[in-house]
Amino acid sequence: MNIIKNIKKIAIDVLLNEARAIEKLTQFIDDDFEACVNEIIQSNGRVVITGIGKSAIIANKIVATLNSTGTPSLFMHAADAIHGDLGMIQSNDIVICLSKSGNTPEIKMLVPLIKRRGFKLVALVSNIDSYLAQHADYVLNATIGEEACPNNLAPTTSTTAHLAMGDALAICLLNLRHFSSEDFAQFHPGGALGKQLYLRVDDVMISKEIPLVEESTSLKDVILEISSKRLGAAAVVDSNGALLGIITDGDLRRMLQKEIQIESARAIDVLSRNPKTIDSGELAVKALQIMQQNSITQLVVVKENKVQGFIHLHDLLKEGIV
Repeated sequence: MNIIKNIKKIAIDVLLNEARAIEKLTQFIDDDFEACVNEIIQSNGRVVITGIGKSAIIANKIVATLNSTGTPSLFMHAADAIHGDLGMIQSNDIVICLSKSGNTPEIKMLVPLIKRRGFKLVALVSNIDSYLAQHADYVLNATIGEEACPNNLAPTTSTTAHLAMGDALAICLLNLRHFSSEDFAQFHPGGALGKQLYLRVDDVMISKEIPLVEESTSLKDVILEISSKRLGAAAVVDSNGALLGIITDGDLRRMLQKEIQIESARAIDVLSRNPKTIDSGELAVKALQIMQQNSITQLVVVKENKVQGFIHLHDLLKEGIV
């Protein structure tokens, strides 16, 4: 039991340590931070982020966040940079260098090369007295008290602080670019959120083999139409193709409980008028909302009241909308 309690205490202490460090970062959002954001937003180039060791891993994540929120970025490993990769930096690019100490051999070798070529250099560092900080154009201060590691050695709190500062930078740029949810969807077309923002009804609706009957269709043929198309429903249209209503499996079951002459019954006799519909150009997520609000599993897709197809809950599930 004591071991379990110790494990919980250790985990809580780690989280509190890192939470305090992130809260302290608010004191370091200064003029340099603001100037760095303005420099990036006014630049026609990209943001090149570099680092070594654990800092390189955090740099990769910041690159991914910037790219996904409208700021073109790329990662350059500090060790590879001094062996040829420095050539990936183009004119007007801005370089952000991540380092806890700011004094590693690779960083000390890389910084003069960047400065000599005239690139703007941003230091994201936990030591503002370091070589990197002293030679940077802008310093993003991510100073921490101590690592969460009991030996104050393993990069834990420092990498968390660098990650959080990178997020703050990315979101400031996002806001200045007026980066909308529609923009986000363009960069994330494969994700569930992206699909909610761009996928439209006509992208996923069933438009072939539509279960469709006219108002004068016999009940027998209505049943055959519903059964053959396997959607559990059929749209009923008039002679001009305008939607009049819908007949579902449920309608047929309810009809059997009434005194209706099945042999002479027509579609017009059993249809449900004013069915729930959606325009083919609407977002697919809106179709889902209508289904959820009305506890139904499908909608008739229309355009100017002419039936275009059906959209079923299963189609949305398959696309990952739900």
